[in-house]
Amino acid sequence: MIALTLDRIAEITQARTRGSAQPTDSVTGPVVIDSRQAGPGSLFVALGGERVDGHDFADAAVAAGATAVLGSRPVAAPQLLVDGGDAEVVAALGRLARAVVEELPGADVVGVTGSSGKTTTKDLLAQVLGRLGPTIAPAGSFNNEIGHPLTVLRADESTRFVVLEVAARGIGHIAHLCSIAPPRVGVVLNVGSAHMGEFGSRSAIAQAKGELVEALPGAEQGGVAVLNADDDAVIGMAPRTGARVVSFGLAEHADVRARDVELDGSGRAGFTLELGGRSAAVRLALVGTHQVHNALAVAAVAAESGMDVEEIAAALGEAGPVSRWRMEVTDRSDGVTVVNDAYNANPESMGAALRTLQVLAQRRRSFAVLGHMAELGDTHDAEHERIGRLAAETGVDVLIAVGEQAAPIADGARGAAAWRGETLRVADAEQAAAALRERLRPKDVVMVKGSRVAGLEQVAEQLTSEEAAK
Repeated sequence: MIALTLDRIAEITQARTRGSAQPTDSVTGPVVIDSRQAGPGSLFVALGGERVDGHDFADAAVAAGATAVLGSRPVAAPQLLVDGGDAEVVAALGRLARAVVEELPGADVVGVTGSSGKTTTKDLLAQVLGRLGPTIAPAGSFNNEIGHPLTVLRADESTRFVVLEVAARGIGHIAHLCSIAPPRVGVVLNVGSAHMGEFGSRSAIAQAKGELVEALPGAEQGGVAVLNADDDAVIGMAPRTGARVVSFGLAEHADVRARDVELDGSGRAGFTLELGGRSAAVRLALVGTHQVHNALAVAAVAAESGMDVEEIAAALGEAGPVSRWRMEVTDRSDGVTVVNDAYNANPESMGAALRTLQVLAQRRRSFAVLGHMAELGDTHDAEHERIGRLAAETGVDVLIAVGEQAAPIADGARGAAAWRGETLRVADAEQAAAALRERLRPKDVVMVKGSRVAGLEQVAEQLTSEEAAK
């Protein structure tokens, strides 16, 4: 973070200094919400929680070197106090982030949204743009009203790019995040079925995702909207922005295009990247054909930032997975391949995972360990049954549906004419791991996928940790 005095922070956040806080003392270190991460010159933001209250750790944060505590309940430590509870502390955090962004005229803010692929694309962008200069990006899916400003506040005068993942749980959420850190470049990957239960329709999801392109500056101010040409709901957002539109996809009319897409035996995509009348061969280090669209979005942003096609192709080929449990591939010594894609799931990403498993398996036995997809509302049963049928069509040998809410996946597979495999229903991750131990043979392939609440990463971690312990 750029250095700011406490009186300046108080002015920005609409807080008042109290206790031993000295107005001329400066915050020069990170802004944190975990007292264990506090260090010299940091600002500790105290928030209440379901199990612990951050205010109770104010003294520990200051003892670790924090200059002051931003909170809503008086504490003995040097403090910036706001009224109104956690909601006002979060609002104050957002105001501070906005002020810092305005002090960084040399930094480009890039926002990324979509129903799936946001985190992977953000990670790719950070690696590729990092070749051009210091780049800030959130860890994992730190994409809400708290994680967003905390990421922004890591930027300083040297920062060249701030890459932000923006998520929505309702109409207006993305607009709010964009008001904290106004993007110059906005990337919309896709509009799928994730959160259908909350939004009610794909058009409502598109309305929310499109708030990103509405927040961009006009073309004359350098605004750029990077839109998926293969998704009608995304490319249909073009009239909603005054920014210049750059399209990406497999379509021939896309500005940034991939042709001759193929997967190697490890499931990694290769393609010819075409942009600006030039082309270059790309071989991704990431697993799955769905990574091609993510890579094309990154290529579009990189080209807008001054990289040529050969540089982009090389950077994409060297960029690897960063965030955990997203197509995380582990090859055991017995030849068993474990693919941990358990961070989250929706119908589109579940389908992509099964198609990737099909490629990885080839002449090997395949196991799909699938949990439920959350927040699908009235479409829950139909979408889960459809995934079961897809598992049958892609030739899964053993399907393990984990948890009662995933039961329709097993029903869909059993009812499919193409189904020739074994179907199991188990209660939890522990039972799924036990079923795998009984059945796995050398060189089998296991795909683990489900919504975050299903906790299926435990299955993959057990399989890999048991191997490591041998």
